Amino acid sequence: MLYIKDLKTGLNIFKALGSDIRIEILELLAKNQSLNLNEIATRLKLTNGAITMHIKKLEESGLIEIGTAVGKHGVQKICYLTEEKLIVDLRSKETDNLYEVDIKVGHYSNYQAVPTCGLATKDSIIGDFDEPRYFADPQRIDSEIIWLSEGFLEYRIPNYLKPNQDFAEIQLSMELSSEAPGYNNNYPSDIYFYLNDMELGSWTSPGDFGDVRGTFNPDWWPPHLNQYGMLKLIRINEEGSYIDGCRISDVKLSDINLDYKSDLNFRIEVGEKSKNKRGMTIYGKNFGNYNQDLLVRVMYTERDID
Repeated sequence: MLYIKDLKTGLNIFKALGSDIRIEILELLAKNQSLNLNEIATRLKLTNGAITMHIKKLEESGLIEIGTAVGKHGVQKICYLTEEKLIVDLRSKETDNLYEVDIKVGHYSNYQAVPTCGLATKDSIIGDFDEPRYFADPQRIDSEIIWLSEGFLEYRIPNYLKPNQDFAEIQLSMELSSEAPGYNNNYPSDIYFYLNDMELGSWTSPGDFGDVRGTFNPDWWPPHLNQYGMLKLIRINEEGSYIDGCRISDVKLSDINLDYKSDLNFRIEVGEKSKNKRGMTIYGKNFGNYNQDLLVRVMYTERDID
């Protein structure tokens, strides 16, 4: 998901979307995962030359990426989407009052895991499949994919605020899916989110996706296992709690009573409240379709102190 916090920063993307042909190209890639230039030109009944200019505009905007593959007729350029959702915040204002933290998915501070479960680095599985005891292995801090059929992962978010600063909004971005034995694209699971034990709301993952290989998965990762998730953005501010711009609860930051001394504990859980209890998988760098771990952004306001 691409989150545009203000209109000016999204100008290149808006220009790229200002063409019927480029919209059709995006629709084709959304339906077909990836296509080469010849396939796109043929389906749109245009010449390769005409398509090239539009592809360049989309690539410059960051909406698509281009790779190469060796085919029957030599090296081919392959196009695929880099984002599956686009959110524009029309009310957002530019501010320097924020900080960002990149937390590796293996840096959880507490956990509960029920098989099927496991974790892996970009190089290998940690321990054995379906053995929750390996979630305590010191090597788990290097994990870049974690899965469990029931339980939770809890992360400590650093609080860098000073006495004259107050929380205005907390944003959390992560790639998630359900957890099925092997994989199952139709496998809904209710995943709940908590901040300092306050329930923010939930999201139902449609499945545990494995129909195509994850863009960043290492070569050794087996093709019969889950491959990628969906990028989700959670926001908590004084209006409520949201996921991908959709309200999930009325819980506001002020309800959690945060200040510059507060601990910040974020929990992702599939548990007793989940009617669809089909696990969760969290993807970090080198796994899935997004080259990121758990990204946290904290926005704050400042006040004068006598």
